[in-house]
Amino acid sequence: MNKIAVIGSGTMGNGIAHVFAQNGFTVSLVDIDQAALDKAMLSIARNLDRQIKKAAITLEQKQQTLSNITTTTNLSAGVSKAELAVEAATENLELKSKLFGEMDQHAPSSCILASNTSSISITRLAAATNRREKVIGMHFMNPVPVMKLVEVIRGYSTCDQVTARVVDLARQLHKVPVEVNDYPGFISNRILMPMINEAIISLHEGVAGVEAIDTVMKLGMAHPMGPLQLADFIGLDVCLSILKVLHEGFGQPKYAPCPLLVNMVASGHLGVKSGEGFYSWSHDTKELIVSNYFLK
Repeated sequence: MNKIAVIGSGTMGNGIAHVFAQNGFTVSLVDIDQAALDKAMLSIARNLDRQIKKAAITLEQKQQTLSNITTTTNLSAGVSKAELAVEAATENLELKSKLFGEMDQHAPSSCILASNTSSISITRLAAATNRREKVIGMHFMNPVPVMKLVEVIRGYSTCDQVTARVVDLARQLHKVPVEVNDYPGFISNRILMPMINEAIISLHEGVAGVEAIDTVMKLGMAHPMGPLQLADFIGLDVCLSILKVLHEGFGQPKYAPCPLLVNMVASGHLGVKSGEGFYSWSHDTKELIVSNYFLK
């Protein structure tokens, strides 16, 4: 397997393209917007420059990585020769299902279709295709070039051979694959999001302030960043979306999103991406967080 298509060039998509290309794979990065693709390539180049500064790679390796990536706004062309297509679009079931239907139509019949979804059912995405046994979840963590975990999520119909190939592929990227089954939130977000939600509830109820809550978790529990800061980094809209999936999937009150989170998202306070969440963010403060916690 050498030819990879990545659909979606946002933070996760360009990170996934980066790690595949850096490990010698030929990558077709697909997005409907050429400006988004241009921005993605600049982000990849900047992240490669960070690796050069840390002596993790050479200038020659940077140039080779960039040369391994082509961009296109044509999904049909982007997946036409792919052996693996990884969808990394917005966390929306309708959009992702539409993309899976299009990937199924245009990719070779042998191509594995994967989703980087953090919460949406792989089984439901597979239902939009005629190759349900070849649909799987490949949930990378942000920032992709640095974080080692890949959750490999088996849908109801995913076959053993496809799972084994994707696990092996993750290892070729120098990641640590963990196989899980297709239930709401998988493992990472089934555990993480209730913790973040409880931190927001504690703030909402006046138990403690933002910095106090985060300091307790950093110094008392050895977390690299507190849950409220992490929520800002993930995106409060993404946190809300995942909690809704958990609440709908399990029907238990403990997964209900805190009203404060709902109101913040409705007000456009989404964290780092909007410049305002539980903290105020600028480009410089975001870069500092990335350097301190992720790019060691």
